[in-house]
Amino acid sequence: MFKKYAFTSMKYISLLRGINVSGQKKILMADLRDLYVDLGFSEVVSYIQSGNVIFDSRKSAKSCISIIQEGIKTAYGFDVPVQILTVDQWRKTIDSNPFLMVEPEIPIEQLYVTFLAEKPKKEDVESLKDFYFGEDAWTLAGAIIYCKYATRYSNSKLNNNFIEKKLKVSATSRNWKTTLKLLELSTASIKK
Repeated sequence: MFKKYAFTSMKYISLLRGINVSGQKKILMADLRDLYVDLGFSEVVSYIQSGNVIFDSRKSAKSCISIIQEGIKTAYGFDVPVQILTVDQWRKTIDSNPFLMVEPEIPIEQLYVTFLAEKPKKEDVESLKDFYFGEDAWTLAGAIIYCKYATRYSNSKLNNNFIEKKLKVSATSRNWKTTLKLLELSTASIKK
């Protein structure tokens, strides 16, 4: 006889790539939250218009990615790359920022993090190292790129599209303020 196991729900942070940018792939956040609920997820919370959604599910992250991508394709007719991290993975990302380890007082506006869909190939990382970005700096940790900008992200060649092109992997970037806020929102809903 098989024992029944109660699988507990996991808190996830999902990042949608390229929605609501320059009028492209427009999805209202209220509609996106409703879609997540319709897809069977619970405790759904969104943050700002750029596709950040916190939710609970008993399914694996990989399964959730497929469900969300298919749900968006069915509802809106376009493909949206989705990445998902657990709250523990998100916290580790924040705690491991190498720029803050060296210079804890860096202005928050100078920091970004780029989440890669997978760890890039060594030769593609080497090709990214060949480019000079002035005073802008980056470092790779697995499938995460930490960036520090001398002025503004929007003024830099070291941006999400460039990183994707050079590393040949889907990526999505978030500023440090959003990164911190998503941890705050996801842990607040855990404490309820």
